[in-house]
Amino acid sequence: MEDQHSVNSPGRILSFSKRRRATMSFLAHDDKAYSGFGPKTSEVYGFVGSITTVVTAVLFLVWTYVPQRWLHALGIFYYPSRYWALAVPAYTMVTIVLSLSFYIGLNFMSTTSTSLNTMFDEFSREPSNPVSLAEGDEQPIEPISDIGIHKTNVLMFNNGK
Repeated sequence: MEDQHSVNSPGRILSFSKRRRATMSFLAHDDKAYSGFGPKTSEVYGFVGSITTVVTAVLFLVWTYVPQRWLHALGIFYYPSRYWALAVPAYTMVTIVLSLSFYIGLNFMSTTSTSLNTMFDEFSREPSNPVSLAEGDEQPIEPISDIGIHKTNVLMFNNGK
């Protein structure tokens, strides 16, 4: 029976019983029935998922590459058309490429090209001009600042000239 002075939440059970000290335990939903012996349910799901993936991949490759008369000799007569062996991966790849292109295009459309907000914001810092010291003296470390777009362009596109 559950104590009337306990607090239950999805991640913890906290007991405020007057008869004993406050105790806290962290239990996951699948760990409540876990006694410490044998595999956890997450390990079983992972194992079954990996075996299912391997078996599905092998069946796909057999269906794709084994000649039709060999399948008939094994007694396998009902299977999808070989068209789908090429169509489904092709449709999947085209969908992924178009989704990425659409996402990038949507980001370009939402940013104005003439806005300086693409390069500067309220956290931007201009580099300070440090006081030059003599050659033998130690140079102080400059404070953190942003590199200007002109200096970046010179370094990247003019090969350091």
